Amino acid sequence: MKQLTNTILMIRPVAFRMNEQTAVNNYYQHEASGLSAKAVQSKAVEEFDTFVTKLREAGVNVITIDDTLEPSTPDSIFPNNWISFHNSGQVGIFPMFAENRRLERREDIFNILEEKGFEINEIVDYSSAENENVFLEATGSMVLDRAKRIAYCALSSRADENLFIEFCEDFEYTPVIFRAYQTVNGKRELIYHTNVMMAVTLNYVVVCLDAIDDKKERKNFIQHVIESGKQIFEITEDQVEHFAGNMLQVTDTDNNPITVMSQSAYDSLSSDQIKLLAAEATILSSDLSTIEICGGGSARCMMAEVFLM
Repeated sequence: MKQLTNTILMIRPVAFRMNEQTAVNNYYQHEASGLSAKAVQSKAVEEFDTFVTKLREAGVNVITIDDTLEPSTPDSIFPNNWISFHNSGQVGIFPMFAENRRLERREDIFNILEEKGFEINEIVDYSSAENENVFLEATGSMVLDRAKRIAYCALSSRADENLFIEFCEDFEYTPVIFRAYQTVNGKRELIYHTNVMMAVTLNYVVVCLDAIDDKKERKNFIQHVIESGKQIFEITEDQVEHFAGNMLQVTDTDNNPITVMSQSAYDSLSSDQIKLLAAEATILSSDLSTIEICGGGSARCMMAEVFLM
């Protein structure tokens, strides 16, 4: 199984803003002080377009689809939370915590991909779990080591344990379950998405081990990484705050790996950390500061990897 793909799907925003429905448990979201709604959208589009241009210039196949004004979907820029694509030709559709995020699911995206020559064999739809207030937000809630068939999941109000295990059974992954925390106003609160505090690359599992407070869970996590043959690449809680955990590896047209992250994430890394990552892959960073502040997500959240053949 391939760990990396050359093709990613991205949704260009038309009405990006801070989503009040997700801010209740995404503590990385903030109001953009001094910016009007129009200015926030304008800056988000500018950051999006610059990011896409950099990816394409690096040899990444980026499929961009414009969002629509109706229905209102302020977080549509983060498509990896509702859909996942797999080598098997399967597509996963996932239940979303915020009601207005459920409106992001669009069947026309399947048609667009098929028109571009990609083959969809089966759609596995978990979205009906929303009726029971059960959620699992795709590759936001889960970080997949596709090559080693391991799925990592930090449980939260957006990541249900039983549904995660069901996904692992359906898609043949070994589940690794834990809880990850951040400090908010002096209290330890669950991190809303696993992909904020960890990422999987060809050789590393980038992770903030300090976020896994339970020693048994931390030990179990480390053991699975070691058994997978990868090395722990440790980042700090401060680096997580700067979205250093929200990176993603893709490839160029010649199958060379590229590690993609925001400028904020890159600037938070030490010179030694950058050397390690640069020895493994080309590093591509881009300023996503408005998207990060208002959306509480970063580079990885914006890219839905397409593994369809």
